[in-house]
Amino acid sequence: MKDYEHKARYHETDKMGIIHHSNYIKWYEDARINFMDILGISYKKMEEAQIISPVLEVRSEYKNMVYFDDTVIIHVDIVKYNGIRLELKYIITNKESGEIVNIGYSKHCFLHNGKIINLKKHAPNFHEMFLNASKSI
Repeated sequence: MKDYEHKARYHETDKMGIIHHSNYIKWYEDARINFMDILGISYKKMEEAQIISPVLEVRSEYKNMVYFDDTVIIHVDIVKYNGIRLELKYIITNKESGEIVNIGYSKHCFLHNGKIINLKKHAPNFHEMFLNASKSI
């Protein structure tokens, strides 16, 4: 599985010259969308099927700082998937040093017309792709 790479931008820094903590959540989202694309489940295709996957919970553990112009690698793994909920883990490392700078988690559900659905029943093709990815871990 190809990881997501991100070069820290100047506007993501805070007054101290380090990446502001709120940007990590945005990076998780970018990495999640990339991860889904690699699996063959583009978020755009899900939305076209009128399925959305809102965030239920997000957690972030800051291990070290990232500075402007650093490049980070974001590895995404499925922690848990049952057709109704999806839990992901993000490991962010500094590309140059290999040091882990952040570990994050997010939980999602699947909705169709505002109601929670089971992908196994509602969208078996998406379900199989998530299921297969979760088994490969």
